[in-house]
Amino acid sequence: MLMDESAFHAFYEQTSRPLLRYLLGVTRRRDLAEDLLQESYCRFLAASLPEMDQRQASSYLFRIATNLMRDRWRQMREDALPDSAVEASSPTPPLERKLGVRQAFGRLKPRERQLLWLAYVQGCNHEEIAHCTGLRAGSIRLLLFRARHRMVDLIGGWHRGHRQAEKEVRE
Repeated sequence: MLMDESAFHAFYEQTSRPLLRYLLGVTRRRDLAEDLLQESYCRFLAASLPEMDQRQASSYLFRIATNLMRDRWRQMREDALPDSAVEASSPTPPLERKLGVRQAFGRLKPRERQLLWLAYVQGCNHEEIAHCTGLRAGSIRLLLFRARHRMVDLIGGWHRGHRQAEKEVRE
């Protein structure tokens, strides 16, 4: 797929923010996400691609980014990435829920974060998620089900632990 400079600029403007949010959401590290973003576009431009529409090109770009993340994780040999959520001394209930979700998301395995991000933040369907991740389309439903349940378990555990800590501080 050949893109002239103006077509690439338009493609970049349309895809760079969602791709960076995806990379930040999954890696939890801005420096790594920005490196992967640049490398993804470089590889996208260097690839000999057949003609494809905007949605297919975007899906292919996310697939490149996903593969680069996997390669980087293999190099770093890390399963868990640092939790970047900030604790507040007495958060309001909506803020408390937001912190709980953020902390739970940070505790998910990278693949679980990736699947949930693509499904619920990017709004990808199962076929698109399969294309981006390199997984079989038939397995996406089950993997999303498991990731959602793990997220719910983590959020529930966080809220129970947080409530217990508040009680102990008050007593």
